[in-house]
Amino acid sequence: MLVAFDHVNLRTANLDGMRAFYVDVIGLRVGPRPAFSFGGAWLYCAGAPVVHLVEVEHAAPPSGELSLEHFALRAEGLADFLERLRAHGVPSRLGFIADFGICQVNVRDPDGTHVHIDFDIAEARALALVP
Repeated sequence: MLVAFDHVNLRTANLDGMRAFYVDVIGLRVGPRPAFSFGGAWLYCAGAPVVHLVEVEHAAPPSGELSLEHFALRAEGLADFLERLRAHGVPSRLGFIADFGICQVNVRDPDGTHVHIDFDIAEARALALVP
């Protein structure tokens, strides 16, 4: 029986840029990581390492196209998050799934991975963002 989603692992030739994006823009925290023989970083949300960055020499994965379309994080504080995106010059696109009460903020990390950060739609309504 599955009990929880654990983490996503992203290979990158831009470790510093990716770490900065997920910490400074998305709001994750750098935390402990096993002493692997390769570079990387574990980025934490609410005490759990949810994004694992693995440093690679070349940006393109050796097997060609990835099948990962996106991954998502849940958050609170939509107004502050949108301001942080603006301050860092990160473009975003809002999506609304009203029947599930979700406002999605869609962004791309420095390597182009699609990430959406989900907020309660009530926060978007309070900011008059819902069409």
